[in-house]
Amino acid sequence: MILSDRDIKKAFASGRIKISPKPDFSTQLGSCSVDLRLGESFRVFNHSSFAYIDSNNPKPMTDMMKEVTVIKGEPFILQPGDFVLATTMESFKLPDNLLARLEGRSSLGRLGIVVHSTASIFEPGWDGVVVMELGNLGRMPVALYPGMRVCALTFEELTSAASVPYNKKKTAKYMGQQTPLPSKIGEDQ
Repeated sequence: MILSDRDIKKAFASGRIKISPKPDFSTQLGSCSVDLRLGESFRVFNHSSFAYIDSNNPKPMTDMMKEVTVIKGEPFILQPGDFVLATTMESFKLPDNLLARLEGRSSLGRLGIVVHSTASIFEPGWDGVVVMELGNLGRMPVALYPGMRVCALTFEELTSAASVPYNKKKTAKYMGQQTPLPSKIGEDQ
């Protein structure tokens, strides 16, 4: 069951869903979602320095990307065909019986911007910022500004609490992330 705007407000008021900084529900609350705003941190590939990505070798993964911080009021220009990791301004925490799904915004989609490639589910027990996989599928560069509404979260009720929520998994590679961490696929078992 997907939570409605009423249920999202109740879950937020009771502390069941924690979002920080507190969203402005007058502009960020949809009928079944909460919009999140683009943060200032981006991680971009140094694609001209590497011939390919080796998913079995975790060491170069951090070397292949650099973190960029955008000054407040300045744009981050997402070039056609580019792929970057970006954070939201907000972090959030989920209980053991709710999951969140990351959704793109239609207004950005109509410009060719996608906000996630495959990673759209935040498991019960999640705690951290959203790291989005931003891509520009269009033919023109698009200026993105920290603070703009960039994505939405929907929340779904589980039939029962997860027996092993994300915050209790030994394999929780991205727990508590505050910056756009590069892929940790090399840590997969």
